Amino acid sequence: MKKLLSFFSILALFSISLFAKEPALTYNKDKAIVDTGSVKFEDIGAKETVSRMITGWNLGNTLDANNGSRAGLSSETCWSQPKTTKEMIDGLAKSGIKTIRIPVSWSNHIIDKNYTIDPKWMARVKEIVDWAIENDMYVILNSHHDVYHSNTTMPYGKGYYPSSKNYDESAAFLRNLWSQISLAFNKGYDEHLIFETLNEPRLRGTSQEWWFDASRKESLDAADVLNKFNQLIVDTIRSSKGNNANRCIMVPGLAASPNSALVKEFIIPKDKKADHLIISVHMYTPYSFAMESPGQTVFTERLKNELAQTMISLDKKFVQNGYPVVIGEYGATNKNNLEERVKWFEFFNSFARKHGMTAVLWDNGSYQVSGTDYNEKYGFYNRRNQTWYFPEILDAILKGCSNQE
Repeated sequence: MKKLLSFFSILALFSISLFAKEPALTYNKDKAIVDTGSVKFEDIGAKETVSRMITGWNLGNTLDANNGSRAGLSSETCWSQPKTTKEMIDGLAKSGIKTIRIPVSWSNHIIDKNYTIDPKWMARVKEIVDWAIENDMYVILNSHHDVYHSNTTMPYGKGYYPSSKNYDESAAFLRNLWSQISLAFNKGYDEHLIFETLNEPRLRGTSQEWWFDASRKESLDAADVLNKFNQLIVDTIRSSKGNNANRCIMVPGLAASPNSALVKEFIIPKDKKADHLIISVHMYTPYSFAMESPGQTVFTERLKNELAQTMISLDKKFVQNGYPVVIGEYGATNKNNLEERVKWFEFFNSFARKHGMTAVLWDNGSYQVSGTDYNEKYGFYNRRNQTWYFPEILDAILKGCSNQE
């Protein structure tokens, strides 16, 4: 009987996926920012784009910050990062960084009951994107902390959640959001601008938040719903035509985990421009060295092999089949082990580039260690004076990108 119920549960999920309705567009067009520019678009495809991106950096804990007590433009600094300036972006470019990922949270900037994004917020995002484009940098623009906090019934306009239960509200939010982003960023932006559908879409508030479990119906449902979200966003972007018809788009699996991308349940969206799709993953790998506190402080051969095997698996499944990979977030937390981190960063970038991937450093501004608390010490670039806290790490990154093992 349990097997029979399981069969019908899976069939129901498949039916939901097959017959899901496209949500209506309701945002206020009079308040939406429309891109009126016109630039030449070099249609080089995903493989060449990822090759030219070389190495990148994240404007972390800034436009993605979403403290409910800080609304409007002031939310940019609510997680203790300084207001972004042109000098910051200029300094990154001068230091050799070729790509900037600009994480943006949008659900805390909805201004009406039609999912309309605050035009002042959209203008601020455009301003920072433009500074990077002026420096001939590649820019990744995404939807960041917009995944809802639990699988309860979602209220209006609070983002999305990868479950069938919350599909309708989530899909309405995502289609309206990406329609507005696509309207604001189109013909005035060439191939240097890349869209990323979602950041770490996951089952927040559950035991499966960071781990896909094929034996659990919640994980299977989430994977299926995420496939629909990715498809919906790709279709929305492409339907805006102009330069967006040929723009590269990054798509993640659950939690942007390599393991979730490697499972058969992850389906790459259908796209007439399939050679313009990029797989998005995050790699704080090996976890015991790169993230765990206290974890391990020495980058051993065993840990190097663990990292290498993950990249080889991504190469085999995606890169060798025409889908390059961007590691949208990576880093090794500061454990007062600079020499070992330098080894890790050089190897990470060298091996990634050899296997058709470009890595984008996560930077949350926090770098100082107190005792043995190594949690989230991912500060690298001093935004206030345009220097690097650990210039040895920057050198290792650039060296790794130029010396592919």
